[in-house]
Amino acid sequence: MSLLQSDCCPEVFVATGIEVGMGVEPTQHKTTTRQLGQTPARDISVTVHRYRGGDGPTVYVQAAQHGIELNGPAALRRLHNRLCDTKLAGTVIVVPVMNPLAFDARSYATPDEYDAQYPNVNRVWPGADDGSFQQQIVAELWSLAASADAAIDLHTGTPSMLEHVRVVEDDHKATALATAFGTNYRLIGDGPVSSQSPSEVSYTGNRDETSNADGSVRKTQDGEDNRYTQPAETFRIAMTRAQIPTITVELGNSRTVDRSVAERGAIGVCRVLRQRGMLTESGMLTDQLPEPPTQHQLKDDIPVSITPASGLFEPAANCTVGSKVTDGETLGVVYDPTTFEEHATIVAPGSGVIYSLSHGGTVFAGERVASIATPIGD
Repeated sequence: MSLLQSDCCPEVFVATGIEVGMGVEPTQHKTTTRQLGQTPARDISVTVHRYRGGDGPTVYVQAAQHGIELNGPAALRRLHNRLCDTKLAGTVIVVPVMNPLAFDARSYATPDEYDAQYPNVNRVWPGADDGSFQQQIVAELWSLAASADAAIDLHTGTPSMLEHVRVVEDDHKATALATAFGTNYRLIGDGPVSSQSPSEVSYTGNRDETSNADGSVRKTQDGEDNRYTQPAETFRIAMTRAQIPTITVELGNSRTVDRSVAERGAIGVCRVLRQRGMLTESGMLTDQLPEPPTQHQLKDDIPVSITPASGLFEPAANCTVGSKVTDGETLGVVYDPTTFEEHATIVAPGSGVIYSLSHGGTVFAGERVASIATPIGD
């Protein structure tokens, strides 16, 4: 991507393909506290960073929707050090810890004590003022996110997942952001998505979040049907409906801070800012950015591999994350750890690339053990 400087003013430039005039100025940094909700004893709030330069677009970046995904905040710390020492066109809004309840509990999801109906905060966007506790929290942050021209949602997968950027199908602006971010893989996982709001439905999410094992809806302690009728979905889908190009980044190594992963995350965000025309081509920060790698496309169109039995799962010797497999190929076996009897052989439901694979361990019937996606254009 090239930046074309104006002949009349060297500090004003146009980003190729964006056609927006912008002014580059030294970055001004400001932090604020945004209250999202209140428990019986304390406020729930997040820290918001604003990095403002000259005229230009606004990019919103958030991390830690899930409390064990630590490399997102670590990446944003490194981004902070870079942005405070550079010139910028536009504004970058950063929320390093979007879900402080899960973060403080060192939990993937928000503890049930706060919202038993929707513990996964990334299933309740854009929120609702009259919804569940987490829907109300998200609604308080939605107006900030929806004011942006583009957005990045930083997540952290397990060591048994490929680092990738996920985009909505046929969203060409988001695809450009994903290419600029620069993971080795781009996963097309949803869509196409209409810009119209989803119709009002009784949303109960995934069974493990909102229903009993038999599929019936969970009841409150008073026996009431505890469903809400507001549309609710992932951050990426909600932002796409609002016509804001958004990418979900799955960095590596949840539960621990990995310096190399955090550095890749910071560099990826900077490359997105460069793609949006917010960093000058001759600027110090841009000069330090390595070019993104060639990105392989995968389409998440193959059913996930589910174990029909409980036991110990042991992957096949030739199956690792990133391996290509064929339809029907053995991915691993589930066996009784006490009698050694094999309960199930897990086979690939289609041909493709393994992008997520259980590294082996205790599994329960109905649990996902592998995800495979179809290569596109390779």
